[in-house]
Amino acid sequence: MIYNSPAIVFKSVDFKESSKIVTLFTRQHGKIAVIVHGAKKPRNKISGLLDLGNILDVVYYYKSTRSVQILKEASYRERTPNIRSDFKKMAVSTATIELINQLLHDGEVNDELFTFTHNFLVWLNEQKKASQTIFPYVQIRLADIMGIGLQLIQPGTENDQNWYLNIESGSVARSSAASYSYKLTDNQSRYVMLALQARSSALLQMPFEQNELKNLIRYLDDYFKYHLEGIKDRKSDAIFEQIL
Repeated sequence: MIYNSPAIVFKSVDFKESSKIVTLFTRQHGKIAVIVHGAKKPRNKISGLLDLGNILDVVYYYKSTRSVQILKEASYRERTPNIRSDFKKMAVSTATIELINQLLHDGEVNDELFTFTHNFLVWLNEQKKASQTIFPYVQIRLADIMGIGLQLIQPGTENDQNWYLNIESGSVARSSAASYSYKLTDNQSRYVMLALQARSSALLQMPFEQNELKNLIRYLDDYFKYHLEGIKDRKSDAIFEQIL
């Protein structure tokens, strides 16, 4: 059967002499692999649309018994050229997409996650200046969407000190609840408070000291790895760490 769906390009690899296998996150069928016949030929109209993070409208032949579907047509749904022309934006988008790709199982439909991914890429493209400090917010939002959101135990503000991220319980509290926990620095605490309570643009101006941002990202990665199977270190971190 032929389907038409919005889709986001997650991955593209060469296949045989002239084709590509492309991983798409579609609203209709979740994460699927499609073959694009002739994608490597110079005059192929679809090949230029298959860059990581592109937001497309796609038409494809879908059969549930096939592991790889067939892409028929594709066109831009949203253009995001500023992401590919900005090193920081590209690093943030690549890390985000790689994490989301790990969170999704093949064929898993998640409309809320698709909407978040779409809106984030459009927002990132429109920003005048990219900030790497947005990534822990992305991690916190994704945890919430996946049903393992962090929970703030005691009322607090971003100015409070001595907060802990408890990995096993998923709590952010004034005390360590178990052996597997991380004590947050003042800046990390302020960031997490804002992300959980206000979702403020002040996150983009958070003045992290050396390694504070990197460590907060690592703490949140450890949280994902503890609660969800199949989460691995991101290959894109080598690029992302260059801007940290």
